[in-house]
Amino acid sequence: MLTLHDNITSGNGYKARLLLALLKTPYKRIEYDVDVGATRTPEYLARVNANGRIPVLQLDDGTCLPESNAILWYLAEGTPYLPADRLARAQALQWMCFEQYSHEPNVATIRYWITHNLEMTPERVAAMPGKRKQGVAALAVMEGHLAKNPWFAGGAFSIADIALYAYTHVAEEGGFDLKPYPALRAWLARIAALPGYIPITKG
Repeated sequence: MLTLHDNITSGNGYKARLLLALLKTPYKRIEYDVDVGATRTPEYLARVNANGRIPVLQLDDGTCLPESNAILWYLAEGTPYLPADRLARAQALQWMCFEQYSHEPNVATIRYWITHNLEMTPERVAAMPGKRKQGVAALAVMEGHLAKNPWFAGGAFSIADIALYAYTHVAEEGGFDLKPYPALRAWLARIAALPGYIPITKG
């Protein structure tokens, strides 16, 4: 059976949980308290992920696959959630790269600082305005795409949507106002209405 090394508050972990739920794939989940460094122990670093992060998908043979979007790609292979068309697959990857480089470092990081009650060090205070500006810019890019398209790649729901949904749907927890983005909010509602959908709080 697959094992997911995870933290219930993590949007990156939620990506894997949501796809596993949609696929109706059974798995075992191991919870780690990231606030006390549970993923930074010598054992975890040696056995699970040398980068000290979650999520990690552990396969039946013990192989550990870190990085949320790599996990999505692995799980979606051979399913409708990974487009068969060559261009659509590249577009899915395009948006998954956008999520990791333009969206997650800003929207997710601010949410993490707030919801995990991290100390607002001088470095974080200085970084906050830039991250908020870039997060708003990322949401605006998504809004522009969704105003013309129902989904992000190939005209159908895919892992590109899962990757972007995870932190967008909880962006307000980081102080991002989603009211100015009607197409984005409609997209969020479409995903929440999918059969098999689970909320981020469900392990």
